[in-house]
Amino acid sequence: MSLAIVHSRAQVGVLAPPVLIEAHLANGLPTLTLVGLPEATVKESKDRVRSAIVNSRLEFPQRRITLNLAPADLPKDGGRFDLAIALGLLAANGQFTQAALDKVECLGELALSGAVRPVQGVLPAALAARDAGRALVVPKANAEEACMASGLEVYAADNLLELVGHFSGQQPLMPYQPNGLLLNPRPYPDLSEVQGQLAAKRALLVAAAGAHNLLFTGPPGTGKTLLASRLPGLLPPLDEREALEVAAIQSVASPKPLDCWPQRPFRHPHHSASGPALVGGGSRPTPGEITLAHHGVLFLDELPEFERRVLEVLREPLESGEIVVARARDRVRFPARFQLVAAMNPCPCGYLGDPTGRCRCSSELVQRYRNKLSGPLLDRIDLHLTVAREATALSPDSEDGPDSATVARQVAITRERQQQRQGCANAFLDLPGLRRHCRLSTEDERWLEHACERLTLSLRAAHRLLKVARTLADLEEVEDIRREHLAEALQYRPAGQE
Repeated sequence: MSLAIVHSRAQVGVLAPPVLIEAHLANGLPTLTLVGLPEATVKESKDRVRSAIVNSRLEFPQRRITLNLAPADLPKDGGRFDLAIALGLLAANGQFTQAALDKVECLGELALSGAVRPVQGVLPAALAARDAGRALVVPKANAEEACMASGLEVYAADNLLELVGHFSGQQPLMPYQPNGLLLNPRPYPDLSEVQGQLAAKRALLVAAAGAHNLLFTGPPGTGKTLLASRLPGLLPPLDEREALEVAAIQSVASPKPLDCWPQRPFRHPHHSASGPALVGGGSRPTPGEITLAHHGVLFLDELPEFERRVLEVLREPLESGEIVVARARDRVRFPARFQLVAAMNPCPCGYLGDPTGRCRCSSELVQRYRNKLSGPLLDRIDLHLTVAREATALSPDSEDGPDSATVARQVAITRERQQQRQGCANAFLDLPGLRRHCRLSTEDERWLEHACERLTLSLRAAHRLLKVARTLADLEEVEDIRREHLAEALQYRPAGQE
């Protein structure tokens, strides 16, 4: 047969759209033409494929070759199509039948020797192949990752010759059996290691229980970073859907997507990070920090040191849970349902309000420092807490609060209550859900309206305050939001945000 078709997958963000590699052999002078909007790395594949076939002691067709990567309007890049192109050429040249390729999809880069090298973004392709009802052929180094898509038949190969033997029926490969993915998850740092700071630990509990955003303000050395790093250990474990989403993002962004799987991510970008570093970008859009923190925690230390225009890009994903990166040719949508935890000093020197009186910052300097953060951004942070400096040496009978395991159990019970009631964490309640699940008595509603007017809180801030109060009620396992829940939630809101 002079025409062969092989199924493969491209990579567009965290999606894996289908690509058909069509190989046609015709009479004429030996040439090879590659069409279908290939990028430079794909154009180079014809030389890698030729050398791989020859060095595998297989026959390279000496005919007029046309390779089409369909659909033609989808950009293709990377070496992930090498294996599919080689198999298409061999099938068109009669090395094995087209029927052997109909129920499989192929991914892999070829070395000049014929070895099959790993590629990134295998898990999204594996999930898509499973949904399409096909098996997946991948390099052996990607086999464990592909097996994360349960119910998918995976074939792993070290070289091109093995696959020719498999598809020709001379030496069939057995489906790959995974070795197990949940080997040694890294332990989270424990909350009990943080001395004192009971109020901050309470705020961490509330933030974890309702998926609320949190801002710590305090002088250097008070434990803001330590506290933030403990939050992932308080959150419920990822369910299967969330774990696969996190792994798919890591598959696209990292050559080692199984590291720390299936733990919640904790991203800690430096304050010199640019806007594209946070939201993603590039001529070929790649995930940024907010997408890498999907279903996890994004920690921004020294918040005012970030450029203001960089911080402003967080406003939309904090509300919508996704980010759209638009380029001349592409519009790529990345998930970004993360929990923001930030830390900052109260003034440029960091010691405003310290009992030692070390701060020498003028009021104008302090105001200029705080004005680096816009009101709309601060409005989207549910919990604001001032972290005071603790005594240098704690007495032996001091109370440091519970450990992470104890708090995590309480958080898990509270989150389960929210899932059963509304299907999401309290922080993600929409307006109809807010009206349905955060009802107040007439007296408490008037009290809250008066409090919001006195503190000049925006309507968004008032809604977030209600969500925090709902979480406080859930922690006490009561159905109705009470006045004490509203009062505590108000303590976490600074006045004057508009």
